[in-house]
Amino acid sequence: MKQSDSLGEARNLARRYFEQQSLFETEVFLPPKPVAKRLRVLRGAWTPLPLSLDEFEKQIHQCTRCPLGQTRKKFVFGVGNPEAEIVFVGEAPGREEDEQGVPFVGRAGKLLDQLLAEVGLSRKDIYICNVLKCRPPENRDPEPIEIETCKPYLLTQLSILRPKILVCVGRFAAQVLLGTKESMKALRGRLFPWDGAQVLITYHTAYYLRNPNDIHWGQEDFALLRRLYDEIQSSG
Repeated sequence: MKQSDSLGEARNLARRYFEQQSLFETEVFLPPKPVAKRLRVLRGAWTPLPLSLDEFEKQIHQCTRCPLGQTRKKFVFGVGNPEAEIVFVGEAPGREEDEQGVPFVGRAGKLLDQLLAEVGLSRKDIYICNVLKCRPPENRDPEPIEIETCKPYLLTQLSILRPKILVCVGRFAAQVLLGTKESMKALRGRLFPWDGAQVLITYHTAYYLRNPNDIHWGQEDFALLRRLYDEIQSSG
């Protein structure tokens, strides 16, 4: 830049400053400084980290890195409050999720809403995503190659969200995040530390639809979730 251009820009800045002072006396309104977020980039996540969930979804929503990309109807990225301190992680989209592109809809989603409401929470308080972003045919169990392909997407989402509480809904979510082979019977209702967050393990809501006599386990787990959430809120 030429010296004359620099001087001209400096004069313009000075003129705007004094114009503001003449309008607002001693008050000069400056644009707020952006507040940098403290990011915790998990090992295995994308780097550089996308700036937002929306940006990340645009980058991956047409993924065909595994065969599920050829059989899905809709890519199911995730939904909810991007500032939530609670993130629910399920296994994979089912038939209705594949139709709508939204996790936890249908009867299982309604039961999730009910369990949340019983402890004074709702979907506006949480974010929901799955280990897999595409539906396995006939709702079969995820295969290892599918999990390995999709896991970086999940870790990137969690790096952006930075939740304080993770709720693993079902065996696969728990095993993927915790790297364990323990059964749901051994894991359910327990808390585990995980990279600065607390992980709570609970059965998938679809399990309670098949086994309604066990719904008290889900109610106990959600009551524990509420207590943990209140503790975090009170601690600032």
